[in-house]
Amino acid sequence: MVGVAGGLALTGLRPIVHSYATFAVDRVYEQLKLDLDHQGVGAVVVSVGASYDGSSMGRTHMSPGDVALLDTLTDWTVHVPGHPDEVPALLRAAANHDERVYLRLSTAANDLPRPAAGRLMVVHRGSAGAPLVLAVGPMLNPVLHAVTGLDVTVAYTHTPRPFDAVGLRELVGTPAPAAPAVVLVEPYLAGTSSAVLSGALAGVPHRLLALGVGRADLRRYGSPADHARWHGLDAAGLRRSISAFLG
Repeated sequence: MVGVAGGLALTGLRPIVHSYATFAVDRVYEQLKLDLDHQGVGAVVVSVGASYDGSSMGRTHMSPGDVALLDTLTDWTVHVPGHPDEVPALLRAAANHDERVYLRLSTAANDLPRPAAGRLMVVHRGSAGAPLVLAVGPMLNPVLHAVTGLDVTVAYTHTPRPFDAVGLRELVGTPAPAAPAVVLVEPYLAGTSSAVLSGALAGVPHRLLALGVGRADLRRYGSPADHARWHGLDAAGLRRSISAFLG
């Protein structure tokens, strides 16, 4: 399917590929690398299943490392919508150009759509110099519940690639307070965007806590809510991690 998409793109068409993330990214990484990246053509890859949405079907349908895999390739735009109403505009925009786009869909959703247009959007403002918590896609709701009562600023994005480095620097402040604390919460492999954030804050001494899906294979089925709890990505788990980090 991805090989055919590469051929269609070479003729000037705009292919859209759709499947479970583990089939659209993990199993066909080589085709993404060669038939799209290497040939210098684009497509829209739309996935479902996210990290563990398909947990009832076992490990074959889980893909927490999809965005990390795409980070090894060239110039992919990655959208991780946090609400179904954010999807149509992202898909239509992706269909109207020739670049490589990954649209990562999930059954998890925030309460409200937030069309952030690729920029970091402040959802909750803390005091001056307060720690910054960055929520990607459907992690916003559990983050907001987790930080209730804490003096933090919460920002949201549904487009982690390219990451809004300018917006991040603006939120941290220039000049930045001494060693600002930044917490990154992503719905895929923990630490996927750590290098991106550290690069954006190059020259700014900072503390970074990267939260996401753990690397250990839990060898369990269970529900998505179970996996969120096991990986510490439910509100209670996030509260523990963020509180310990902030001291």
